[in-house]
Amino acid sequence: MTVLYTEQLLTTTGWVQSSRLHLDGARIAKIESDVAPKVGDERHQVIVPTMPNLHSHAFQRGMAGLAETRGRSEDNFWSWRDTMYRFASRMSPEHLQAIAAQAYVEMLEAGFGRVGEFHYLHHDIGGRRFGDPAEMVGRIAAAAGETGIALTLLPVFYAHASFGGQTPSEGQARFIHDVESYARLLERCREVVATLPASVVGVAPHSLRAVTPGELAAVVRMLPDAPVHIHIAEQQNEVRDCLAWSGLRPVRWLLDNAAVDSRWCLVHATHVDTGEIEAIARSGATVGLCPVTEANLGDGIFPAADFAAAGGQFGIGTDSNVCISLSGELSLLEYTQRLSLGIRNVIGLEGHSTGMALYRRALSGGGRALGAPQTGLIEGAAADLVSLSRREPAMICRSGDALIDSWLFATGGGVVDCVWVSGVKQIERGRHRSRDSVRDAYERTMQELCA
Repeated sequence: MTVLYTEQLLTTTGWVQSSRLHLDGARIAKIESDVAPKVGDERHQVIVPTMPNLHSHAFQRGMAGLAETRGRSEDNFWSWRDTMYRFASRMSPEHLQAIAAQAYVEMLEAGFGRVGEFHYLHHDIGGRRFGDPAEMVGRIAAAAGETGIALTLLPVFYAHASFGGQTPSEGQARFIHDVESYARLLERCREVVATLPASVVGVAPHSLRAVTPGELAAVVRMLPDAPVHIHIAEQQNEVRDCLAWSGLRPVRWLLDNAAVDSRWCLVHATHVDTGEIEAIARSGATVGLCPVTEANLGDGIFPAADFAAAGGQFGIGTDSNVCISLSGELSLLEYTQRLSLGIRNVIGLEGHSTGMALYRRALSGGGRALGAPQTGLIEGAAADLVSLSRREPAMICRSGDALIDSWLFATGGGVVDCVWVSGVKQIERGRHRSRDSVRDAYERTMQELCA
């Protein structure tokens, strides 16, 4: 049994001082508070729970920074998507594994402990089918196993180019399934991740534009108790196209035509009206917010203040992985609200820490969305821990909630010291145990893809 001693510990009920955490395998067996350290204890300054990353496209880490040149016409999500299609068109299974492993190392070093991998790069180059439909899924699982991040695998069902069942484009050939082939893929996904600790498999209809109503219903029924993730209302064009197709906005159509509940994660939901905000909150669904990617793509600003006031649940993700940063996602979420509303300290309660409000909300919403709802530090819970260093200038002389505020709003890195996932230490002194070998494989991959 490993025993960690920490000066400050963030538990499910708040901060406790001078604590000894007894780790028995993947679980926290015992927590003692207000005690002195003992010989043999591993000493730390601050320990908090790891954060779930509820939305990732790991392969896109490899194209980060490659879509930042202005085109002849107005650049937007759709021009970025063309660049992404070209990048994805050359990627082999080996390339995918190397890029995913690099992304997962960076996530762990940032303080994330579980990733929701919204995986849609299913087929071989040109759309040819692999002998094993889970060839690419297997590479995602291998990257998760190599790096030690907990995996919620969300294989994507993608069938059409746009609303009304339009024929897919050439650039989408590697993504496409029908209902029958997707069911076979899903079964293989469950087999592939079975050996990974604490793994979860959900379903992910890509978006309303990529599925028909009948396909959506069929996919959601395939795993009736598993997470359901869907992109929705990310772009104004998507809203306009959905109105033209159905007479309803995307979120309204979904709420009216699917049994949306706490299993669901509505990713982005950027463009919602007041009625939709309240309805999502009532449904119990989590909204998956990816502020860095949403800013990078020019998506818009989700009305998080109104959603939080309505009792809505949200979590955070790194989506396109253009810049992997836990503190960056949460601080940008708050800052976009401040910019749009012209006030400070938006996501929180009067007299309480904004950083802590953000952290606790994202912890709860992200865990639920990824099928791992017990995300706090309590006896019997998973030993998914982050130790923070107070040697970073902005962390000196901080305690309690001010530690979270300073981490999120006043540091540029160097705060995450160690990370454990299911009781296994993956990060020490801010570095992943396999950082160098993973980076070497990533460098070789990028040299091939960029040749």
